[in-house]
Amino acid sequence: MSALLPLFLLLVGFAALILGANWLVNGATSVGIKAKLSPLIIGLTIVAFGTSLPEMIVNVFSCIKGSPGLAIGNIIGSNTMNILLILGVSSMIYPIDVSRISIRRDIPAGFIATFAITLMANDFFRGTSGTINWVEGIVLLLMGFGYLMLTFKKNDDVQDNVEVQESLPWGKTILQLILGIIGLYIGGELVSRNAQTLAISWGMSESTVGLTVVATATSLPELITSIVAALKKNSAIAIGNVLGSNILNIFIVLGVSSLITPLPFDSKMNQQLMILFAANAIMLTTVFTGKGRKISRFEGFILTLGYVGFMLFSLYPSL
Repeated sequence: MSALLPLFLLLVGFAALILGANWLVNGATSVGIKAKLSPLIIGLTIVAFGTSLPEMIVNVFSCIKGSPGLAIGNIIGSNTMNILLILGVSSMIYPIDVSRISIRRDIPAGFIATFAITLMANDFFRGTSGTINWVEGIVLLLMGFGYLMLTFKKNDDVQDNVEVQESLPWGKTILQLILGIIGLYIGGELVSRNAQTLAISWGMSESTVGLTVVATATSLPELITSIVAALKKNSAIAIGNVLGSNILNIFIVLGVSSLITPLPFDSKMNQQLMILFAANAIMLTTVFTGKGRKISRFEGFILTLGYVGFMLFSLYPSL
């Protein structure tokens, strides 16, 4: 009986996430059209910010409540899920075109962000206990702002083959954005909190909870948003959402979290960091195989299988 309420709240959270994601895609696309932004830029910035809110909220709440151990695991797990599962599922729905600017700027930025936290978490710069402190958090934030400035400066990647909706009236656009962000906030909070409650009651460690249950829950907005975009054949938003969210998760979410309290890092999570590096490399490889710069349905299936393997590997000590 004690598990019935968390399960019910999980379902409510899923509903809020689905509605919020749909509203956010519609509102964000409308704003981008009005601002003459390309669909890729919309996904990398507006949509990515909105779908990264659950990671930010969970990390901030965890740090304030004295459980910062969840923070790094949440981001590593979320970013791995974004690449392997979300891109995998989205490309199985509709093959994803990858633009030249993403290959030159966004995919390398993802590698740089992952490399940065690997060095920081393993104390390459300080040689002290395994933490990411406030100084390193400021460095991450500065790198994030630099990436965003470069992104808007290079807003020249308009894809002719991308179908986008017509611009909505401003009142409806703002309403959709507000409702979308609120839906994602409420859904992400409900899902992550209750998923964590159930997982802990099953005896899982804090780092495993962060890597698997919390990361999966907080990545649901990215999953649903990218699926909605793929169903609308808007692959630019689908991949832009994933790449932008991954970069913002590290630079902005971890940066803000480390300003609240130092973030402890379990050296065993280096294995998951290596998997995240491998996921980035596999994603880049899929772009250059087959015809054109696309992630095909078959390649999406391979990515999805990779995520299943990641989850089994991460959960193995608790099974």
